[in-house]
Amino acid sequence: MNLGSGDIGILNYAYALEQLEAAFYIQVVATPFTGMTADELIFLTDIRDHEIAHREFFKNALGNNAIPALEVNFSTINFTSRTSVLGTAMAFEDLGVTAYDGAGYLIKDANYLGLAGKIVSVEARHAALIREMISVNTFLGDQVDASSVNISRTPAQVLAIAGAYIKTKIDASNLPTS
Repeated sequence: MNLGSGDIGILNYAYALEQLEAAFYIQVVATPFTGMTADELIFLTDIRDHEIAHREFFKNALGNNAIPALEVNFSTINFTSRTSVLGTAMAFEDLGVTAYDGAGYLIKDANYLGLAGKIVSVEARHAALIREMISVNTFLGDQVDASSVNISRTPAQVLAIAGAYIKTKIDASNLPTS
């Protein structure tokens, strides 16, 4: 499945990542891990709802240009284990933030860029919350460089990591690079 080019390609790239995150949190909330506290369920449900809203935003913004729904592969995630679920959540949230940071500058339409900036700020809050759920006072983790700036990843780097959880073959060869 080809993501497309220009802003449409970048929006489809973000849409693919939001589909992955939404599918993950839908599963997490549907099958709570062993010992999940009421607060953890509230937090993870809120994140699920945000990811669904992000997914639907991109789907609606793209209209007929939207890629089809992705088929995911969560076979390596133990949804009964807090460690597995929160570790995967942290990986997905960190990946999402670095993905937006690595592709945001490629968006040409100022309206789309502004909306992507608003979404990435929510994703960063998710990442911080998940890190705090894992271990107190670790909200930044290793996701900033020596200048305290978020690290970023190119679409190729992000899709190489996310690909372990996506069955659908994604072709990002037409995405802009500058």
